[in-house]
Formats: sequence, C-alpha cells, structure tokens
Amino acid sequence: MNLIMFGPPGAGKGTQAKMIQDKYQIKQLSTGDMLRGEVASGTDLGNRLKSIMDAGELVSDEVIIELIANCISEAECEKGFILDGFPRTLHQAEELGNMLGHMARKMDHVIVLEVDEDALVERIRGRAGEAGETRSDDNEETLINRLKVYNDQTAPILPYYEERGLLRKIDGMLPINEVTAKIEAILDA
Repeated sequence: MNLIMFGPPGAGKGTQAKMIQDKYQIKQLSTGDMLRGEVASGTDLGNRLKSIMDAGELVSDEVIIELIANCISEAECEKGFILDGFPRTLHQAEELGNMLGHMARKMDHVIVLEVDEDALVERIRGRAGEAGETRSDDNEETLINRLKVYNDQTAPILPYYEERGLLRKIDGMLPINEVTAKIEAILDA
C-alpha cells in the first residue's frame, strides 16, 4: 500500500503517518525528517538546506525527487510507503507518477488533513513542548510563510489527485484518535 499524507504544516501528517506505519508495517518517508537529518549532518548541502528551511522556502525539486526515488527503491519500502511532505508541487507529483510507473508501482491513496489555519499557530507553538525539542522552523513568522507556500504551491496539486480518484479529505481538527480511525477506515475499505 502506497499513500501520501497532505495538509498544511502542523496539521498532524507526521503523527498520523507514524501510526499508520506502525499498524500497517509500511515505511513512513518524511522529507522533513530526511532534510533535517541532512542539516544535522553539518555537510555543505546540510548548511545550504538549513538556510532554505529556516526561511520556510521549498528545497529544489531535483534534490527532493532524488531523495524520494532512493528511499522508495530500498527494501524497507517493498511492502509500501507513506509520503509525508512530498510531493509539494505539481512537477513533483508528475515526477512521482513517472517514478512509480517505471517501478511498476502505483499510488493507492492520497489523504488530506483539512484544518483551520488560525489553529495551526497554536499547534506549532505547542509542538516543541510536546516533542521536548525545538525545531528552528517552528516559529510563528516561519509558519505564516510556510502556510503561504503550502497554499500557493502545494494545495493546487490536490485537484491532480482528485481527478485520478485518489483524494480523500479528513477533518484534521478532530481529536487525534478520531482522525486515525477515519484514515484506517479508508485504508481498510
């Protein structure tokens, strides 16, 4: 089973993807985690990525597509994968489709968590305290920019998946366990 989790920053995609990974034994691929790992490595690429991410901008399609293609090809993704934070542009969505076609694989579901953007600021403020760590991209100014980027560049690709009959919308403002139950109902159908 292969799926994509969509929603603005702070919508709960990562939380839900981890639960799906545990229950269905499919690999969560979070581009954010992959990129933060590269930043933490302190390489030249990591330092360049840090300045881009701290500003809330998107990393180039070429870098992201290469990271995703490498991960999807690994044995741990043989049973399936959950993409969290990819694709973010129509070009990436098209490239993902091409990649999967060459691998004789397909996307099974595209789940979008719909949320109230005003409530996202509160979620971002609380995230660092819950996780016990601080992310340099978790602040109000960066969130506002990330929401603008999401609305301008990512949200417009949702019709691409809707036209293919893959898009499923879930109210991301519901309690976490209710969101999980709705996702599981889609996956188990």
